[in-house]
Amino acid sequence: MSNLKTRDITQLALIAALYVAITIAPGISAFSYGQIQFRVSEILMLLPFFNHKYSWSLIAGCFISNLFSAQLGMYDIVLGTLATAVACLIITRIPARNSLLWTVPVVCAVVNGIIVGAELHFVLKLPFWLNLVTVGFGELVVVAIGAVVFYFLMENKNFSKLIR
Repeated sequence: MSNLKTRDITQLALIAALYVAITIAPGISAFSYGQIQFRVSEILMLLPFFNHKYSWSLIAGCFISNLFSAQLGMYDIVLGTLATAVACLIITRIPARNSLLWTVPVVCAVVNGIIVGAELHFVLKLPFWLNLVTVGFGELVVVAIGAVVFYFLMENKNFSKLIR
């Protein structure tokens, strides 16, 4: 990360800010936390597939967003951010070919289902397997919709050049 240009740093800051803004936006924030969640900002989890540098934006954005999680507090700040970091780490290991784009929603669903599901189980005493399924399903739906959008956007050379 030491060879980032001003343009890169600006992009990373904007992505982190976008993640936070989408997560805590009124009307959307009700679906961003808890056992049944559809965190729309998780669509951005596709970005590290195309360029690893975006992992830092998403980790920072998730950390800041989880500061607003009144119900889970410090647990969500630590474990929710850990889930994003682990998912980013795995995603950056997937070769960036459009045919493999569809693996990203699965990675996000499994990682968040397990980590956030366990967090909800230990903090709120909710059933782990139900948490795994509901959190994982919400994550899968959101990121899969994003994958469809990104799949077609990547056909645009200007967009592809912008995010790579």
